[in-house]
Amino acid sequence: MGKDVIIACDFPSSQQVFEFLDKFTGKKPFVKIGMELYYAEGPAIVKEIKKRGHKIFLDLKLHDIPNTVNKAMSVLSKLDVDMTNVHAAGTIPMMEGAIKGLTREDGTRPILIAVTQLTSTDEATMKRDLLIDEDIDKVVMHYANNAKLAGLDGVVCSPLEAGKVHETCGEGFLTVTPGVRFADGEVGDQKRVMTPEQAKKIGSDYIVVGRPITQADDPVEAYERCLREFVD
Repeated sequence: MGKDVIIACDFPSSQQVFEFLDKFTGKKPFVKIGMELYYAEGPAIVKEIKKRGHKIFLDLKLHDIPNTVNKAMSVLSKLDVDMTNVHAAGTIPMMEGAIKGLTREDGTRPILIAVTQLTSTDEATMKRDLLIDEDIDKVVMHYANNAKLAGLDGVVCSPLEAGKVHETCGEGFLTVTPGVRFADGEVGDQKRVMTPEQAKKIGSDYIVVGRPITQADDPVEAYERCLREFVD
């Protein structure tokens, strides 16, 4: 499985996302549909973007009791997405329930990954707000290993942690890394960030890039720059 750049299409409406995607007349980028767009437009937006030829990462970060997540994933399995996710903090039984629900009758399913700690969370915030007193690196690796034990395909993690995740869980265990910014760009509300080129060197399998592409003067060129720095 090759490396790829996933564009975070964090738009509030279908009109805005289609205006954005219409700019891409060549290669159809892999896109992330998050809570904002999915809650605004529902499953129809997934079906329409898929019909246009895009791969889709449905980023809803499920986190509930195992039975509820199992049933929710069973519903999502009917959408033709390529990747979706849960929170690793939901525990191993919840992640196992997610896999069972996501797996279709023919045995196929999308890639399933788990969020370890959000890239907006640093160690001080984790200790103050979540009362988790371990080092953030130790917490992320523990959550990643739990995801592997549950049978998931990989994790969402900071690019700073991708190499260590591969050391802990194996090279085949996927790392999907947001918090990627160009060296000459704004950091925004992310606290643990890296450039596409650095993410490639450290071993990220997928990078998720939002505002540096979606708010660029030339989004297609910004996307192509990401591909040059991360994939080529």
